[in-house]
Amino acid sequence: MQTLPYGRQHVTDEDVAAVVAALRSDFLTQGPRVAEFEEKFAAYVGAKYAVAVSNGTAALHLCALTLNVQPGQRVITTPITFAASANCVRYCGGEVHFADIDPATGLIDLQAVRHLLEAHPKEYFTGLIPVDFAGLAVDMAAARALADEFGLWLIEDACHAPGGFFVDSQRVEQQCGSGQLANLAIFSFHPVKHIATGEGGMVTTNDEALYQRLRRLRTHGIEREATGLLRQDEGGWYMEMQELGYNYRISDINCALGLSQLARAETGLARRRALAAQYDAAFAALPGVEVLAPGRPGHAYHLYVVQVANRRGLYDFLRTKNILAQVHYVPVHRMPYYENLGWKFGDFPHAEAYYARCLSLPLYPTLTDEEQGYVIDCVREFVAHNPTL
Repeated sequence: MQTLPYGRQHVTDEDVAAVVAALRSDFLTQGPRVAEFEEKFAAYVGAKYAVAVSNGTAALHLCALTLNVQPGQRVITTPITFAASANCVRYCGGEVHFADIDPATGLIDLQAVRHLLEAHPKEYFTGLIPVDFAGLAVDMAAARALADEFGLWLIEDACHAPGGFFVDSQRVEQQCGSGQLANLAIFSFHPVKHIATGEGGMVTTNDEALYQRLRRLRTHGIEREATGLLRQDEGGWYMEMQELGYNYRISDINCALGLSQLARAETGLARRRALAAQYDAAFAALPGVEVLAPGRPGHAYHLYVVQVANRRGLYDFLRTKNILAQVHYVPVHRMPYYENLGWKFGDFPHAEAYYARCLSLPLYPTLTDEEQGYVIDCVREFVAHNPTL
């Protein structure tokens, strides 16, 4: 059996042809494929606007900049996420606070967020960054209501969940990153994500003013469009730097790959869900193995997470079988950088208990039924030899 990682990109002949066509075109960067990718991705998630950038971390940083995060401002996020969800606030000099997770889902516990908000004066916090962890959507309607009640802006980190959704109280499907509820949402196109561009990211929004500022900040703070210039009639060559921005652009080469991958995004998502359903059935009655949030509607399944008491034992055993399961994530507050800011073990018991037991099994569209069966058999073998798991 070949090595089976937890995630793997799928690059087809059509993808290669799309990239070659971009390489042979007049534009390698800042060309028409960037705008086309933005338009089609916005349509895919149901948003009005999309801004393509160099990676998901750049997307988060641009969101924080666009919402004017300042030194001393306080923003809440989850400890169970990739560090960038918190780091974007630190890049702007803001303070990161964490709220514990719901152990049934791995998502930020909005009741814990409420308790944190109520324990401080009304304007103590300025923003909230929920994360659609593993592909499972946060109830963004509830998050929006909470944000409105306490005067917070809202960034949805939807890196794990393109195509995902939750069902609101009116039984309406709300797409991740649609711009209906969050001020801004972000996505990543890292190779193991649903849509791969090599490196890349996207910000979506329904707010035109935020959209225009995102576009400027992505390109050094420079405005080129005549309607946005502060000085008119300077000439067709004229552009002006209006604020301090960054070079967070993405190339036409990356976007060519993204467009090709986007065209089959729904097929890949359907396969992820089918594989997850097969895992669910296999582990439903397996002693000592608990599936995180099995069978949830709208789950986009970037990750398939199980929880076991002897996580290190299962992790090491699977590696002897060429199965490269992975842990997502070390809680952000336990990273030495954040511990140096005062966070410590014991601050968020649910997040820490989850981390002690979690393991992401292989899940990607090209995983075959035979390969998945092998993974399941190996997990069963480990459980059979470790009855006190």
